[in-house]
Amino acid sequence: MSKETGRSAERSERKELPIERGFPIERVNEIAAKEGRARQWYRPIYTMHKWWARRNGSVFRAICLYSLLNKSDSISVKEPGANGSLSDFGGGHSELENIIENVDLEDSDGLWEIYPKDVQVEGKRILDPFMGGGTSLVEASRFGAEVVGSDVNPVAWLITKKELEAGETSKEELEAAFEEVEKGISDDITEYYTTPCPNSNDGHIADVMYNFWVKELDCVSCGNTVELFKDYRVAKGRYENDDKYNVYCPSCESVVLVDDWRSESTCESCSYEFTPEDGNVGGGDYVCDDCGQRYSILQAIQEQDGFDMQQYAIEYYCPTCDERDEEKSQIKGYKSAEDYDLELFQKAKSEWSRRDDLNEYIPQEEIPLGIKTDSSRFEGNITGGHNVLRQGFTHWKDMFNDRQLLSLSLLLSEIDEIDDTNLKEYLLLAFSESLNFNCMMTPYQAARNHTNHIFKTNSFDPPQKVSEGNLWGTEYGIGTFQATFDKIIRAVEYAKAPTERYIENGETIESDPHSKPIGGDQTLYCGDARAIEFDDEFDAVITDPPYYDNVIYSELSDYYYVWQRILLKDEYDAFKPEKTPRNESIVANPAVQKGTQEFESELEQSFSRIKQVLKEDGSLVFTYHHSNSESWGELLSSMCEVGFEITATYPVSADVDKFFEGEAVSFDIVIVARPAGERSPISWNSLRRQIYRTAQETQRRLEENRELSRGDIGVVEMGECFHEYSKHHGKVMRAGEEMTAKEVVQEIYGIIQQGSEIGEIDVFLDLLETPDSSYDDLNKLTRGTDASPEQMEDMRLYRMEGGEFILGTWDDEKRMAYIQERVNGDDEALNALDKAQFLRYRYEQGKSTQNYLSKWDVDDELRELCEGLADATGDDTYRRILGADSTLGEF
Repeated sequence: MSKETGRSAERSERKELPIERGFPIERVNEIAAKEGRARQWYRPIYTMHKWWARRNGSVFRAICLYSLLNKSDSISVKEPGANGSLSDFGGGHSELENIIENVDLEDSDGLWEIYPKDVQVEGKRILDPFMGGGTSLVEASRFGAEVVGSDVNPVAWLITKKELEAGETSKEELEAAFEEVEKGISDDITEYYTTPCPNSNDGHIADVMYNFWVKELDCVSCGNTVELFKDYRVAKGRYENDDKYNVYCPSCESVVLVDDWRSESTCESCSYEFTPEDGNVGGGDYVCDDCGQRYSILQAIQEQDGFDMQQYAIEYYCPTCDERDEEKSQIKGYKSAEDYDLELFQKAKSEWSRRDDLNEYIPQEEIPLGIKTDSSRFEGNITGGHNVLRQGFTHWKDMFNDRQLLSLSLLLSEIDEIDDTNLKEYLLLAFSESLNFNCMMTPYQAARNHTNHIFKTNSFDPPQKVSEGNLWGTEYGIGTFQATFDKIIRAVEYAKAPTERYIENGETIESDPHSKPIGGDQTLYCGDARAIEFDDEFDAVITDPPYYDNVIYSELSDYYYVWQRILLKDEYDAFKPEKTPRNESIVANPAVQKGTQEFESELEQSFSRIKQVLKEDGSLVFTYHHSNSESWGELLSSMCEVGFEITATYPVSADVDKFFEGEAVSFDIVIVARPAGERSPISWNSLRRQIYRTAQETQRRLEENRELSRGDIGVVEMGECFHEYSKHHGKVMRAGEEMTAKEVVQEIYGIIQQGSEIGEIDVFLDLLETPDSSYDDLNKLTRGTDASPEQMEDMRLYRMEGGEFILGTWDDEKRMAYIQERVNGDDEALNALDKAQFLRYRYEQGKSTQNYLSKWDVDDELRELCEGLADATGDDTYRRILGADSTLGEF
């Protein structure tokens, strides 16, 4: 065979992990969707405290399963339950070994069979340098791995710490500590959350679930007090009145039921006719009811140095009516605020003003200037208007009224009396979680009859109408201290004996408890991911790194931090500063002069450190939030620059089809990477063919055997193509120029979205790279392309002679005769391969090439083809025949 067919041997490959060969996308998304809707029942460990952008535990359990199980002799698989009997997969390890080895793109579900089992893996050490809410560490610990985590944010550190300590915490001791707090302080708090029962004939008192407040301003024109009602809804009716609405009458201040809040209604108390939908607030302005003046609310707040609040309604629960078995609508409902309620608030306000001893249990820190607190102060605004500092809030305590400050300080002071540090921290976590609903930053969701979370929009968004919750709580209500403590208890119970939910024959099944509690062998650091002091020690890094400006964790988490700091600043160095770290956070944030360039640079530095902490054959597996080809390019470039190669990608969200139709749709993916080996140079021409065939083969295999959408398949294709590119990063040449990762990504996008034309020249180059190529190889390579064996034979790109398959190389007489005929005739009939082989032939014969170089247009297509020929054959003459070597022109 011609020397043109030679090729350097492929580099040796390391042993692949199951997650590099396949991933059960369908099964993971099926159970993750259910978990996302009911996390408190699927994995209560993650509902102890709010953390932003938390990934589902089922996703990370699957990641751990497919990343950590690579040696069957170090794996124990037992049936969940008290007996803990050895599973069928544990006997002699042969079947388990077979399952592990046979995971691939077509059949990834084999290993999923042991997803709900009690699985333990020996000798694995896992790191998460961006641990956030701790999901990856919790799930890895359940497999018996030693887990090490780090996060720059103290709030994240505390949350993860308590998750991993829950399995070793006594539920009984925790409940006793709660009872101690309850005995000491609950009555002192609940006395300020009572109201006369509206159904009472004997004057009995009901419990307040929520007090409803509305902001007030003075009209800048007439001085009239303007209550800022966008509409006059209070809440949807319940029970027999669920087709009606509770509304506030702006005339007599009653709460009445109407048939339709969007239509004209008549107040049953005063006969006033109004349309509840028509408030006096819209577009950031108010309209005075008296004089008709329209004015900016924000401007008025600044001019009047703040605003007043007026209580106008109450949601109540009456235990007395409940005991008497009254109608449900009498037991729980809505009423207007009356003198009793207003006087009760004044009583709480007076008590707060005299309790100087409680000031140490209230945060005194100012709200720091930031992009989330006053975005108008910075260039490069993040989506959404953020102006809490311009709305009259200057200190964190301004987000609470006096009754809340009294109640919160009483509760926190009582928690501080608990001697056991572990128990105190769990009670503090419940306290901190209750802040989500017990502040003056939470509107009421009228259509769903409950209050909203302060971070429903991942920002500080002060409402005009506010719901003030009952901090300690009554029988009903969201976010009470009792309710958040109950979540702590459920988390501890789960951590001691975690179960797994899975789907079988369309039914969701919960396994028996697993024997391994959560946690047990963990080390946590509160610090920068780039400063982790380990080298070559971890089998895997499993993480969820920050994504651009998706969440400004530092600014948002300060809301919790300033309260937690009151009890923790003398215990942990991380809680000594007055605010959480800003500059160390890897995020695009104009408030700290960080944009795209800074984010990419810092993320790349983190990946560089991660590579150093991994063992030589270790893996990096992480979830990432993507929206467009630009973000893919940035990520691929960063990963490759620090010495990783991406070996697989999988979607972990539902609808990504639009993304692969060219629309920018955000979605999450799992990315698998390994330390890269030595990278070899390649032409874009050669790499393009490899990428096309990789994408084509991946698509074929998945469409034949998997229940995946086109968008899901596209993500997997992307990972396979990235793997091809990663082997050559920094050494991909096109027309004499090095291609960047972002340029390659754009090309890969095109191949995956629209396909690619593979013609006769491409197939010929593939044949050059195929050792001992044959007619069978030709048939296989032309299948599904724009080329055919007949066309290639007509072009003299191959011939059969005496049963031998002969390629039409530059030194094949019949091929050169075919080209010479065209050179002598019509030059326009020559393609790039004809020209390249003709020039190569003349060079070998010692004949001049200069005239032809001058005559022909040496374009990018010809340059790329010469690079491809040089790669395919190992003949570097092809790189020089276009004139890069000045001596060639003399021939």
